[in-house]
Amino acid sequence: MFPCTECGLCCQNIATVKELKEFDLGNGVCKFFDMKTNSCTIYDSRPDICKVDKMFEIKYSNEFSKKEFYKLNAKVCNDLQEDYQIDRSYRIKI
Repeated sequence: MFPCTECGLCCQNIATVKELKEFDLGNGVCKFFDMKTNSCTIYDSRPDICKVDKMFEIKYSNEFSKKEFYKLNAKVCNDLQEDYQIDRSYRIKI
């Protein structure tokens, strides 16, 4: 399973994800992201695009190994965390 550290930045940066356009509050933040708890209010029924492992299975397994796919996702996460100056303890290590 992808080692998400639950920083919440992916949920706060959905503006460029076409599959999540209807979820965008207009500022890039998902309407189902709870800023107080830093969590998804529809986590159990969230779209597949929000699930790293599911997306690997249904779309990317023919293009990447799981480890490569995890590394690419971790890079995006870690770059976002760096941009937002999130504590380094949230960095994903693959």
